[in-house]
Amino acid sequence: MPDKGTYRRIVWPFAIAETIIWAAIYYSFPALLLTWEQDLGWSKTELTGAFTASLIVNALCAPMAGRLIDRGYGRFLFMGSMLLGAALLCALSMVTQLWQFYAVWLAMGAAMSGCMYEPCFAIITRSFREDAKRAITLVTLVAGLAGTVSFPSAHALVEMMGWRMTVLVFAAVMVITTGPLVWIACSAADRMAEGRAFVPSQKTRHTLRILKTFAFWALALSFAMLALHHGMMINHILPIFDERGIAKEAAVLAISMIGPMQVAGRLAMMAAERYVSTMVISAGCFIAVFGASAALLGTSVMPSLIAIFVLLQGAGNGVVSIVRPVLIATLLSRRNFGAVSGMAATAFMAGTAFGPTFGSLIWEIGGYDLVINLAIAMPLLGLVLLLAAARYPSTVSDEDPE
Repeated sequence: MPDKGTYRRIVWPFAIAETIIWAAIYYSFPALLLTWEQDLGWSKTELTGAFTASLIVNALCAPMAGRLIDRGYGRFLFMGSMLLGAALLCALSMVTQLWQFYAVWLAMGAAMSGCMYEPCFAIITRSFREDAKRAITLVTLVAGLAGTVSFPSAHALVEMMGWRMTVLVFAAVMVITTGPLVWIACSAADRMAEGRAFVPSQKTRHTLRILKTFAFWALALSFAMLALHHGMMINHILPIFDERGIAKEAAVLAISMIGPMQVAGRLAMMAAERYVSTMVISAGCFIAVFGASAALLGTSVMPSLIAIFVLLQGAGNGVVSIVRPVLIATLLSRRNFGAVSGMAATAFMAGTAFGPTFGSLIWEIGGYDLVINLAIAMPLLGLVLLLAAARYPSTVSDEDPE
């Protein structure tokens, strides 16, 4: 069990760094979306298309990033990606054409793949091994407040100096504060990994054998269902509430509470983990999200169910970010965790990226009632896939190479 000094050198620096990175890179997009629409004259569809493209690039780059971490290059990958993200924020401050905006965000997807949750958790898992769960939990508890940092900061800075200077401030904060934190955490993690980390397979084809297993696809698709669900719900929740006659003020308040409910869910998990297994907690995430969608369906009759939706949607998705890497390590691979986690994350990130568009297509076919009914079915299908993966786990990539 790692001591307090280990957490102080690795986990807490990562937690603060991830908070700043998420606030500056990820949440800056929704925080500045309306400002960009007004100032640059591009539609929401044109603007959000760039963010979707960014998430797709992130997903495509994730396996390679994981492979580099497995081979001990996590420190350089993380630092390089963080600095690239800061440089791209600087480039963003100068865009005047839509193609430039897209070019920046496409490159930002590559930066995200090397410095956000997935690579951070891969580095922690490589060093902490079986003790990684608690470290990952602490990182997500702190970084779960990134949106709370980003939105008011962006609003205040835009009022004072405009959005172009705002993104430059975000870039400067990333370099000045996050750079040293990342270097300290990664260096300490590398030292801890000496003699502890699994030696990764040297041949890529050996790592790719995991793609032939049922457990990989069942687990990847199970969490992709939750990602698709969350992406669809969060981006369409305001019009869904409006259609159900819920006041705009109440709707905005409800959405703003989903983030704190994610943190609350993680705290509840920490209290319960000594009594129940990770698999039981994971199944609980799917059941919670199912309950959230069922409550949302009932808001047309009983608007007070909005509180149940917020609680279950936030808590269920908040815990997913913790249990997902733990289950990947347990059911799929520890030896090649970074690469395998990156491959599994591709489906998860794709679900997040396509959730808004999928929701729009379903709405055009059958309205928001059909969207909600599908949202009820998604976590149930995901739960079945999760249980199937647990029933037939794979250790193919933990075997010695042929």
